[in-house]
Amino acid sequence: MPSGRRSRWRFGGEAGPTAPVAGRRRSLLRAAAIAAAGLCALGLAGLVWFATPPSAENRAAPTDAIVVLTGGSLRLQSGIELMREGKGRELFVSGVNRRVDLDELLRVSGDAPHWLFCCVAIGYQAENTEGNALETAHWMQRHGYRSLRLVTAWYHMPRSLLEFERAMPAIEIVPHPVFPELVSDQHWWPWRGTATLLIGEYGKYLMALFRPIFALPQPAGSEPVETEARR
Repeated sequence: MPSGRRSRWRFGGEAGPTAPVAGRRRSLLRAAAIAAAGLCALGLAGLVWFATPPSAENRAAPTDAIVVLTGGSLRLQSGIELMREGKGRELFVSGVNRRVDLDELLRVSGDAPHWLFCCVAIGYQAENTEGNALETAHWMQRHGYRSLRLVTAWYHMPRSLLEFERAMPAIEIVPHPVFPELVSDQHWWPWRGTATLLIGEYGKYLMALFRPIFALPQPAGSEPVETEARR
C-alpha cells in the first residue's frame, strides 16, 4: 500500500505541470504569430512609403555643386540641364567606368554645351552607393563646397540620401530625383519589372539603414582615393 501511494504521488507530480506547460507554449506561439504579422504589416507599409514617388525638385537657389550618380543617361542629362540653369558651379559625376573618359561621357549624354567641359569632374572609384557618398565627400572637402544637388533616379534617392547624409553630415544636400520612363511610378504593382526593381531597392535600403548596427569598424586606409578627369 505505501508503494502504491508513492506511485500515485509520482504520477500526479509528473502529470500536474503538463497543462500549464502546454498553455505557455500556446501563448508563446500566439505571441510569435502576432509579432510576425506585425513585422509583415510594418514591412508592407514601409514598401508602400518607399514606392511612393517624391515630388520634383523646384528649388530656385543654386548649390555649390551638382552631383550625378551613374546609372542612366537621364541622370546626366538632368545634371547638364541644371548646369545650364545656373543651379551649380561644378558638376561631379560619381561612379564612372574607368574605360569612359569625359569626352565620351558628355557625347553619350547628348547636346552638352562646349563651355561645360571646364566645369565637369569625374570620379572613378565608387562601385556602389556607399562608395558614391565617400567619393563625393572627398571631392567636396577638397574643393571646400558646402552644398550640393544630388541627381539620381527617384527609387534610388532614399538610399542615396541615407548614404550621403552619413558621409557628409555638415553638407546641405538638395535631392533632385529623375523619373525614368521605363520605371512606372504610378500603380507599379502589376508591372513585374518595376515591382521587382522597387522591392529589391527597398531591400537594399533596409540593409543600408541597419548596416551600422552590424558593420565592423572600417580599416584604416580603406577609404577611396579621389580620382578626377577633366578636359
